Amino acid sequence: MVARVESDFAADIMGLQVLEQGVDTRVVIVTGEVDTLTAPQLTDFLKEQLSTARVVVVDLDGVQFLGSAGLSALFEANELATEQDRALRLVCHSRIVNRALEATELCECFTFADTVSAALK
Repeated sequence: MVARVESDFAADIMGLQVLEQGVDTRVVIVTGEVDTLTAPQLTDFLKEQLSTARVVVVDLDGVQFLGSAGLSALFEANELATEQDRALRLVCHSRIVNRALEATELCECFTFADTVSAALK
């Protein structure tokens, strides 16, 4: 069963959607801009998903801007997942996001998958 939950916060800036993939897996789709204004909501949203799911896949393909606060939100969620013996996996084909991850040398900190389907395996 797939359930959809959408966030209305600053919908013109950042969109968040979660797809429930069984009892223990969530796919979080992030779109728009993740900056100082929107990153706190992303942090809270990812923490909420990690509190109920053992595997959280974050699809960043629709992100058009990723600032340092957004990088910090992803890093914090990844640290939380590691501490709680859960998995956070990123799917990212966005040049903007990949460039930000590479410039900060954070690529090694995350687990990446080519597709959401591959990340769910």
